[in-house]
Amino acid sequence: MQERPTVLDFLTLIGLSLIWGTSYILIKWGLEVFSAQQIAVLRLGLSALALSPFAITHLRRISLRQLPVLLLVGLTGTAIPSFLFPIAQTHLSSSLTGMLSSLNPLCTFLVAWLIFRTRPVREQVIGLTVGLLGAVLLAYVTPGEGGQSTQLAYAGLVLAACFCYGTSANLVANFFRKLPSLTITVTSFFAVGLPALIYAFTLGGVVPTIVQAGTAGWWALGYVTILAVGSTVLASFVFFRLVQRTGAVFASTVSYLIPVVALLWGLLDDERFALLQMPAIVLVLVGVFLSKRK
Repeated sequence: MQERPTVLDFLTLIGLSLIWGTSYILIKWGLEVFSAQQIAVLRLGLSALALSPFAITHLRRISLRQLPVLLLVGLTGTAIPSFLFPIAQTHLSSSLTGMLSSLNPLCTFLVAWLIFRTRPVREQVIGLTVGLLGAVLLAYVTPGEGGQSTQLAYAGLVLAACFCYGTSANLVANFFRKLPSLTITVTSFFAVGLPALIYAFTLGGVVPTIVQAGTAGWWALGYVTILAVGSTVLASFVFFRLVQRTGAVFASTVSYLIPVVALLWGLLDDERFALLQMPAIVLVLVGVFLSKRK
């Protein structure tokens, strides 16, 4: 039974926004030593390693006919975004990436509309238009090294990652309504994370990279470990618990707080800021709010 949000629930919401909003600065610091591909396979592999104590119990609950769709959930909800975000951040600031990631709910609605034939209301269509316009403006006006055209191109990778998350969420909603969320998480993470872990420490060149970088290499490994265990595994557990206690509407408000945290981390790390970013992010968040109307 869902309960009215308590003070503890509000504190949990703030904690989640801090954890998820910090993901992008952790990726940025990891990129100082590792390649985008190495960060992706490490994140996936270490997440699977952290979930391994739960694997036997939850894998037994899965039937063979469910595996293909769960593998697709793992690919779209975990594997592909794990590559897209660090690749995007080779040319985008961490704050811009974090602000663009607030498009997740909007992309989830768009996938539901176009693929799963969920009928939208007028406010949702308006929200989609406003949100995408805000995202384009945000990518265009945010200061960067490569210029506006480069930022727009790499912002497209963040948008693609958001569509992946939207696809994963819709697959779960349409095919696994009765399957415990923890079982979905463990199975999908394990399916894509175990091969990634093996690759990272064999052909991925992770160990030589750490050795060659010395102390900086171990710091970078620490950042990616926090990203995997904290921002990926622990945050998922906390979020699912929050949804069970308070409902999806309250829990989903974390989408509005993550961009703020990402922006603050960027400012602390001396990333440049333009005043036009503020109206742009407001447009994105208004679009997200309208797209979540029922």
